[in-house]
Amino acid sequence: MVLAEDLECLKAIALMGGCRGPVFVSSQTLAEVLEASPQTASRRLKALESQRLITRTLNPDGQHITITKEGEEELRREYAEYCRLFAHEGGHYVLSGVVVNGLGEGRYYMSLEPYRKQFLRHLGFEPYPGTLNLRLAGSDIPTRKKLEALTWIPIHGFSADGRTFGEVRCLPCRINDIPCGIVVPGRSHYPEDIIEVIAAVGLRDALGARENDRVNVEVAYD
Repeated sequence: MVLAEDLECLKAIALMGGCRGPVFVSSQTLAEVLEASPQTASRRLKALESQRLITRTLNPDGQHITITKEGEEELRREYAEYCRLFAHEGGHYVLSGVVVNGLGEGRYYMSLEPYRKQFLRHLGFEPYPGTLNLRLAGSDIPTRKKLEALTWIPIHGFSADGRTFGEVRCLPCRINDIPCGIVVPGRSHYPEDIIEVIAAVGLRDALGARENDRVNVEVAYD
């Protein structure tokens, strides 16, 4: 097994071009890259050589180093592990919040036909006239912030009866097996610990949820 500090050295040589052919490296230069002493850098090179992860030719002022096939395979394994770590395929975030009373505005806005048509087109359902408001725990705020990196669906604003209705952002989600959407008014300064959720049904009734009951919202991502 390659030690973490030796793998760090191997990656440094690879970044210098060691996978493409011999690169000239002095112990001092390598030590500066690794933020270590020249003696430590030298020990790491000897460890890599003993594991046949590099070959090197010594010169009075330095050495020519080449990463071997085995060394390159070790780097590929490390790369694959990072890909698995950060890959988003099939992943999901879960937000947990308690039911709170809103201002009652969701019922009005979700009844407006231009909004309803867009939600139907993008989410596959017409929203029930009302939203489920959830207050997140403090530990869920970082997860809520991660949602901003996902692709939100724009629900375009419109004008009607002399009024202008602004754009809304929407993110598909689920509560239990119910398809839902998190909605955020474009001009809203809503507290970061509050989310509004819409669905084709009245969520409080469908979930049997009352104020202060806890509800989990799942957001899938690719």
